[in-house]
Amino acid sequence: MTTTDYYETLGVERNADAATIKRAYRKLAMEYHPDRKGGCKNSEAKFKAVNEAYDCLKDDQKRAAYDRFGHEAFTNGGAGGGQGPFGGGSQDFSDIFSSIFGDFMDQQRAGGGRGRAANVGRGSDLRYDLDLTLEEAFAGAEKTITIDALAPCEPCGGNGSRGSSRPEVCHACGGAGRVRAQQGFFVVERGCAVCMGSGQTIADPCPKCDGEGRSLKKRKLTVTVPKGVDEGTRIRVAGEGEAGVRGSPAGDLYLFVHMKRHPIFAREGTTLVADCPVSFTTAALGGEIEVPGVDGEKIAFKIPAGTQSGEALRKRGAGMSVLQGKGRGDMVARIIVETPTKMNKKQKELLAKFRETETGDECPQSQGFFTRIKTLFEGNNE
Repeated sequence: MTTTDYYETLGVERNADAATIKRAYRKLAMEYHPDRKGGCKNSEAKFKAVNEAYDCLKDDQKRAAYDRFGHEAFTNGGAGGGQGPFGGGSQDFSDIFSSIFGDFMDQQRAGGGRGRAANVGRGSDLRYDLDLTLEEAFAGAEKTITIDALAPCEPCGGNGSRGSSRPEVCHACGGAGRVRAQQGFFVVERGCAVCMGSGQTIADPCPKCDGEGRSLKKRKLTVTVPKGVDEGTRIRVAGEGEAGVRGSPAGDLYLFVHMKRHPIFAREGTTLVADCPVSFTTAALGGEIEVPGVDGEKIAFKIPAGTQSGEALRKRGAGMSVLQGKGRGDMVARIIVETPTKMNKKQKELLAKFRETETGDECPQSQGFFTRIKTLFEGNNE
């Protein structure tokens, strides 16, 4: 492959149209044809260089690649081919498949399909960390958030052109947004590198956005949070990410939910757990407590006589809403028996009299524990 500039080889300007290039080629091909020069080696080399230059510049896709990357566009298995059956003698076979199927997977992720322009200029997705209270997660909520992101440029209306000028159809891809390149036995379709997949080029770019059709802007957005969300829930808001290049599709906004600590409840999925301290007399004699529900209603729990510390009492259907479903989870009251730390003289006297009446059967767990200890010590002393 020659390294001489193809336009210089044909003697035309870089902006020459196809007809001018064709006329220049015919003239030079006739001038340097080996049959007319009697087999002159110098003329034969020039004839080959003219054909090589014309083979590139007559093809819009190859010409666009050459204008952008020069001769590098056709080396190592590039668009213009090379040596060997796969367009480049040193190109690994796995690289070819990676190129082919990598582009295909990128297109599928971007939402494209066969025959559609690639979303090369699609805007980036955005992440927003959203803090919620337990009550908001239970009932669902509408939240107004503020984001800094690329939005359609106001002066140019998002088309990237200055004033009354308009974008032009990309000459490299003909407005399709994709170009095809030969790689050995395969034809690989890629996003057009000239227009970035938009199918249009900008002759007179907007000074604010420099032709991108988008600029950084702070904007407020109201988002709907469904009931039942939990820590780590991801909510997708389609089309509210960064604006795409010159009207290309916008990205998506992803809300990542974070739960604020609640003063009463710990959450385990759809179950709400509350540690409920009760007096030792209530635990011993039985009673009732009320816990304020997440929906504002009071939830009553009956405490059986003899309830031990750590026992869990469950109320069905009093917990969190089910995400994308019906019904609610449960509420669990975990009983914490509190030993009194401040007692008056009369209370102490009453407890002393109660202790005098104890036989050990009142607290079977304690009695069993100390019986095992006694047995262990007696066994070690024998």
